[in-house]
Amino acid sequence: MVAAGLFSLAALLSTASAAAIESRASLTQYAGVNIAGFDFGCTTDGSCNTGSAVPPLSDHRGPDGIGQMKHFVQDRGLNIFRLPVAWQYLATSGDYSTLNQGNLAVYDELVQGCLSTGAKCIVDIHNYARWNGAIIGQGGPTNAQFAKLWTNLATKYKGNTNVVFGIMNEPHDLNIQTWGQTVQAVVTAIRQATGNTNHLILLPGTQYTSGKDYINDGSFDALSKVTNPQGGYTNLIFDIHQYLDSDNSGTHTNCVTDNTQAWAPLQQRLASTGRQALLSETGGGPNDSSCLTDVCAEIAFLNKYNQQFLGYVGWSAGSFDQTYTLTLTPTYSNGKWTDVQLMTKCFARK
Repeated sequence: MVAAGLFSLAALLSTASAAAIESRASLTQYAGVNIAGFDFGCTTDGSCNTGSAVPPLSDHRGPDGIGQMKHFVQDRGLNIFRLPVAWQYLATSGDYSTLNQGNLAVYDELVQGCLSTGAKCIVDIHNYARWNGAIIGQGGPTNAQFAKLWTNLATKYKGNTNVVFGIMNEPHDLNIQTWGQTVQAVVTAIRQATGNTNHLILLPGTQYTSGKDYINDGSFDALSKVTNPQGGYTNLIFDIHQYLDSDNSGTHTNCVTDNTQAWAPLQQRLASTGRQALLSETGGGPNDSSCLTDVCAEIAFLNKYNQQFLGYVGWSAGSFDQTYTLTLTPTYSNGKWTDVQLMTKCFARK
């Protein structure tokens, strides 16, 4: 009877273990949230008023972004965070490429807080492929100047492969083939600085790197040509964004689509080429019933096709307060974090 009982217990544990593995296999590798604040003051022409930045750091009179990330990891099972920052905030005044060491030290507090959770942490330059209205490599800063910025950042973070390099937030209204050459220059610079291909690099397309337009606007074809210096595409991930409101702007609290039909062409192209994409911005009204339905359906689609979609990162927590249209910022009271419904019902893993 003892032996039989032990056998039954072993079988039960084996079944439970297999179920857990199967459950994990049915999910994208990464799920997380943007922790915004260092990007506040940036507009879509790449102008950034750095005086409007609100570091999500309690020791800099901002919200406790590090506490938020710890909560999201421990209580919601998340494992990736995107940390937007204005290029002008990181750069020395009048110099595109040299890092402002004082501002970098403040931003690095958030990066190190993120890394301390064990999560992946995306360093994201949030400038729309521009500096004060001028497009990188297309009349504005040169490819070499932008690549030098990334050489400096990659050199700083080369020792931790949990740092992900998000080349640029939402390029738009540019020549995509020429932009592909800019992205190639940055990838080459990062790989040369780190000496390996171990860090994920996110490759953003045009049209605000819209996932549903990635095929038709030429982004996929142009960025498919980007390779590591030694060849191949190891850890080169397409960066996509998509909102679910009527104009894909992320400015409305209600949702009108779950994006699954719009993304079918991209999913099929990814599958046929063996490539992957990461959805680094998406979101909806935090307590709106239409978004609770559609965002959950969107994430279910990504989980279903997790061989093509590496993960998703919701927009946004950090320095946004509860009045923000798409807030995912939890509130803290009496030693407890409380999340909005969209987090608990859709984005969370536990």
